[in-house]
Amino acid sequence: MEGVGNDGEAPLAKWRSEFSRAFQYYLDRSTPHTVRRWLGTLAGAMIYVLRVYYVEGFYVVSYGLGIYILNLLIGFLSPKDDPELEALDGASLPTKGSDEYKPFIRRLPEFKFWYAITKAFVVAFTLTFFSVLDVPVFWPILLCYWIVLFVLTMKRQIIHMIKYKYLPFDIGKQKYSGKKSSASSSRSMD
Repeated sequence: MEGVGNDGEAPLAKWRSEFSRAFQYYLDRSTPHTVRRWLGTLAGAMIYVLRVYYVEGFYVVSYGLGIYILNLLIGFLSPKDDPELEALDGASLPTKGSDEYKPFIRRLPEFKFWYAITKAFVVAFTLTFFSVLDVPVFWPILLCYWIVLFVLTMKRQIIHMIKYKYLPFDIGKQKYSGKKSSASSSRSMD
């Protein structure tokens, strides 16, 4: 009789487990394809924007989405170990050429940043189908407030980056070009 109660749950649990495994498989396969992932997210974002534009509503949902994305962006641009807190402990980023090199490690890695933004757009898109969430607001005020919040937050982040001399973007390996000899340049023209 023990198996009778579990028969209804077993197929659902099995399906959920298989779906979770398949989802993780495709998520893992998408990891090296950064540009394609971001283009897909951009397409999803455009679908969301078009949905909000044609429905002419859900501005509070969009505002919440914007605040969430701003929070993710701060995590993406911030170092894992905050130099302000390390300065209090005595450990800090290298400031002299003789100091040990420490690579920039993000608080929120790129893949998790992409995944969280993609999920946020999917959730926000889904929320636009519930009319109870279409709260009437004067959207230009929300937009102005979000822009002011964005500018102030980015100003604080840029000041932090300048103060502690870190750049959160990988500009690649520096390439040095030496002078080419006239013999090698004449061979390359042939």
